[in-house]
Amino acid sequence: MNGRLFEEQLPISACDGRMRGLLLDCCGLDWGRISPAIFGALFQCVMDEEGTERRRNVGAHYTSEENILKLIKPLFLDGLWAEFNAAKRNTSKLFGLLKKIAGLKFFDPACGCGNFLVIAYRELRLLELEILRSARTIGLRQLDLFRDLNVNVHQFYGIEIEEFPAQIAQVALWLTDHQMNMLVSEEFGQYYRRLPLTKSPSIRCGNALQIDWNDVISAERVDYILGNPPFVGAMFMSPEQRNDLLSVARPGMKNAGILDYVTAWYLKAAQYVRGDDKIFALLEGISGTRKPPRERVKIAFVSTNSITQGEQAGVLWSELLRFGVRIHFAHRTFKWSNEARGKAAVYCVIIGFALHDADRKTIYDYPDIDAEPHALAAANINPYLVDAPDVLLMNRNKPLCAAPPMRFGSMPRDDGNFILTDSEKGSFLKIEPAAIKWIHPYTGAYEFINGERRWCLWLLDIRPDELRAMPNVMKRIEAVRKFRLASKAESTRKFAGTSTLFCQLAQPDSDYLLVPRVSSERRQYIPIGFMSKEVIANDAVLTIAEANPYHFAILTSAMHMAWVRYVCGRLKSDYRYSKDIVYNNFPWPAEPVGKQRTAIEEAAQAVLDARAGHPEASLADLYDPAAMPPDLRKAHQTLDRAVDAAYGKKDFVSDAERVAFLFELYHKYTSLLPAPEVKKKRGSRGRPAL
Repeated sequence: MNGRLFEEQLPISACDGRMRGLLLDCCGLDWGRISPAIFGALFQCVMDEEGTERRRNVGAHYTSEENILKLIKPLFLDGLWAEFNAAKRNTSKLFGLLKKIAGLKFFDPACGCGNFLVIAYRELRLLELEILRSARTIGLRQLDLFRDLNVNVHQFYGIEIEEFPAQIAQVALWLTDHQMNMLVSEEFGQYYRRLPLTKSPSIRCGNALQIDWNDVISAERVDYILGNPPFVGAMFMSPEQRNDLLSVARPGMKNAGILDYVTAWYLKAAQYVRGDDKIFALLEGISGTRKPPRERVKIAFVSTNSITQGEQAGVLWSELLRFGVRIHFAHRTFKWSNEARGKAAVYCVIIGFALHDADRKTIYDYPDIDAEPHALAAANINPYLVDAPDVLLMNRNKPLCAAPPMRFGSMPRDDGNFILTDSEKGSFLKIEPAAIKWIHPYTGAYEFINGERRWCLWLLDIRPDELRAMPNVMKRIEAVRKFRLASKAESTRKFAGTSTLFCQLAQPDSDYLLVPRVSSERRQYIPIGFMSKEVIANDAVLTIAEANPYHFAILTSAMHMAWVRYVCGRLKSDYRYSKDIVYNNFPWPAEPVGKQRTAIEEAAQAVLDARAGHPEASLADLYDPAAMPPDLRKAHQTLDRAVDAAYGKKDFVSDAERVAFLFELYHKYTSLLPAPEVKKKRGSRGRPAL
């Protein structure tokens, strides 16, 4: 049979009665119509038997056929079918297309069980079959299946870190080849087989981030790079994975340590395709009309949506844009799924890119993460998957516009010793009544949104004699001191000397606007609100001390929420609001005056009044999409219209349209900022020298 399919011998002594029964059951099943892509899901089930932790550690999430087609269709399949439809009645063009597809090379540098390669191969064989059908219909040339069928498994290359799935990938491609050969036999009434197996897929077992991809397939030969690299967040990588990522990042690349594991494949793919300019010049001379890699190779990966959000987006894409990366198509956030049991809850994007531009670009938008996508033509697709300029949002330490500063709340780092529930407060005051002066209302994101009351010991400016007169307070302070001293973090241990206070004090001196740092993505609006200066805000919220109803209106508007959805990082799928990325980069409208400002402030007050009209309901109740009261919804809609008017534009049809508008505005605002100051030193003749 050759092809190394049966080169490994298995010891027959290992076959007991149970295994014999399983083998007979398998032999009794007709596997002829089962997609070999199912092996990826089967392998995931095997890994489940060994524990989901191992699967998580290697980032093994196998992609469904549906999601694979979302990637391969815009990457290459739609284009090939368009060529076929244009050549249907022209024999020379049809056979030219046959020759073209038989010469394409596909490379998955994180191939797992080979699902992407299997589906790509199957679809290529189906197109090949359709070309031959059309050629037969025209009838200008006698078909010879053994001469004209040239698409084969040797066009497919992969890298997989584990041996078992690497072997499965190779076998699955041969099985797909067999199935397609049977389909050809049925179509043309001629038995068609490829035996012995003289051609094999090239699946390399190894670490893709340590292997030179040119050793698997040289960049000048490959046409398409595709796949589903491992999903491991920056906080969950093993030391080995972190070292792999940093080894791929360019020396001197800033903040590479915050990147997720999947980004290493983006960086390495760009480096692989870009190569060396001198090599490109040589290749052009030896490869005929074939374009050098940077002008030919197209890439598409399924990734967690984190790479298009928050601080990570700026870090990754500043490097990719530096390499000349252009996005050709993108699926915005959708819910990942596969055929395996125990499916992970992962929110993904698909990004198709290259080191050259494309005439046509497409964004696939999802009304919600479980819906079907619809295609939108785009002039440009930026790193946030918006039809807008290639703007990158970096951490900004103060607002872009004339807006009041935002701060983190205070961080207790107290092991719970400063914090009290309602019942704990009552019990504590019975044994330490003098402490009532030093107990304040206390809130974080959860308490604020869910209407839960908590309290804290806030001992700022307490006199030593007052403190020593309260022994039960002293016990709690001592517990805080011991907790901080026992910490592994030096930054925490140094606060043991000030154990009467929160570690970080940031309580506003005036009433303030509170913004939760984490909020459910199900809500149309993040619940924000005004708080008394007596309420101590913890570090799960952000505060704006100088806010007024106008600021409240802008931040709770549909305009700002669209910005949040596209720009902020996520905790799972929840919004993770950031002052340095989201708030400080937000392009506010030119501050309105007169009737326009009055309309905005009145609309803001109407939202607050509608909330107050439901005193028994928490903000979680009021902003639940299914339970939101009609009067509150109407008040928000009125506010949205007033804020839109301040931007000078109405009737936005989607969040994407709003964000595209905001990115244009951001680009305008930043282009008007003064250039960063350059420190000067005196030259030898007294002239300024840079």
